[in-house]
Amino acid sequence: MKILVVDGQGGGIGKSIIEALRAVGVKDEIYACGTNAAASANMHKAGADHSATGENAIVCNARTADVITGPIGVVMSDALLGEITPSMAQALASSKAVRVLVPLNKCNTIIVGVSSSTLSQNIAEAAEKIKSLCKPEG
Repeated sequence: MKILVVDGQGGGIGKSIIEALRAVGVKDEIYACGTNAAASANMHKAGADHSATGENAIVCNARTADVITGPIGVVMSDALLGEITPSMAQALASSKAVRVLVPLNKCNTIIVGVSSSTLSQNIAEAAEKIKSLCKPEG
């Protein structure tokens, strides 16, 4: 299974997602695609098997991913302080992959019903959901 983690800015949320996936025992290949080199590098250091940077990397990897994860803004044009281009958002939102997105109330988007959970709790929940989507080894 191909898990695609997408993040921007410093890659902190993507890094935390990758660490959480590895902590719950996900052995599947993780591809980290950052909107910039810093995000890609931080996600790679966190345990991603592969990493790439930029719009084309995100668009190409969205085509072949089984699971896409990252902050919810990755499917919204101009999110992450403008780092998500319309092409990135469209590729991620229209991919046949299952999307497991971490909710955040930022960038003038309010996700109702998530205010009682912390970012760490949401990331842990996302990791568990992705683990349940992975096929058991053997």
